[in-house]
Amino acid sequence: MTEDTRLRIGILGAARIAPAAIVQPAGRNPEVVITAVAARDRSRAELFARKHGIPRSYDSYQALIDAPDLDAVYIPLPNGLHGRWTRAAVQAGKHVLCEKPFTANADEAREIADLADASDRVVMEAFHYRYHPLVSAAEKIIASGELGTLLRVEAALCFPLPKFSDIRYDYDLAGGALMDAGCYAVHMARVLGGENPEVEAAQAKLRGVDIDRAMTAQLRFPSGHTGHIRCSMWSADVLRVGATVIGEHGRMRLINPVLPHLGHLLTVRSESGRRVRRFGNRPSYDYQLDAFASAVLRGEPVPTSPDDAVQTMTVIDAIYQSAGLPLRRPS
Repeated sequence: MTEDTRLRIGILGAARIAPAAIVQPAGRNPEVVITAVAARDRSRAELFARKHGIPRSYDSYQALIDAPDLDAVYIPLPNGLHGRWTRAAVQAGKHVLCEKPFTANADEAREIADLADASDRVVMEAFHYRYHPLVSAAEKIIASGELGTLLRVEAALCFPLPKFSDIRYDYDLAGGALMDAGCYAVHMARVLGGENPEVEAAQAKLRGVDIDRAMTAQLRFPSGHTGHIRCSMWSADVLRVGATVIGEHGRMRLINPVLPHLGHLLTVRSESGRRVRRFGNRPSYDYQLDAFASAVLRGEPVPTSPDDAVQTMTVIDAIYQSAGLPLRRPS
């Protein structure tokens, strides 16, 4: 594939996640090239571009979006800005890979989904774990009936973030543990549970008036099985990452499903016995970029579409409401 036919991507924001999430995977993908980066501080954009071998830098997000020689943008901005800049990118004719959570709330997600549906652009939420073979293997096991009728799905992402000045604790930027960590747990529960659940109860631990530093929620799926999600950025659950699916005839665990560079494990205990499947060390970000490129270049479907994001944000909104907290708002 020549440089002229590769998917040309620009990055909105010189974010810490960008090198691992897209710059390095692009270097391993012959169908993709990172062409530009934008930051509100020109010197920061220029430094990022030099460090990562990116040809151009901008001090305006809109200028990058308007560049005629870019095909797509990657958006790793603060949560509250995701909707605004996804909207701007689609209106400028660009494909979009947007970090999760997709938007600040479900209403904004529906607006962006409608915009994407009316366009011919690929808009994809960056739940990288969803593209790893671990998840495909788990889905096949559930579909096979080996576990029997589903009884319960549990998902958790807890990690320590003691820097309370971090933007992830900023309500005005649509922060909170449920938004940053819990979006993974909610999405995993939805994927493994096979349906969008109702929220029966939720409880938050607060850092400030409206910011959750931890959240738990009890779920119930339309088919009758229950669910539980747990997330935190600062709590007694210092580190908890994984998901468990319990059926009438067995139990399955996904170990490290959302950590892109650590070993991914799948354990199954059923009437057939116990087994462990280990997966290779290829980062889940690489699988995600493969899927995005295939969607843009060949029209292949993606599971983390805007319509899927609406479902996730609907559950997140319901958890906040059940916990007595206000919904997040666009910045």
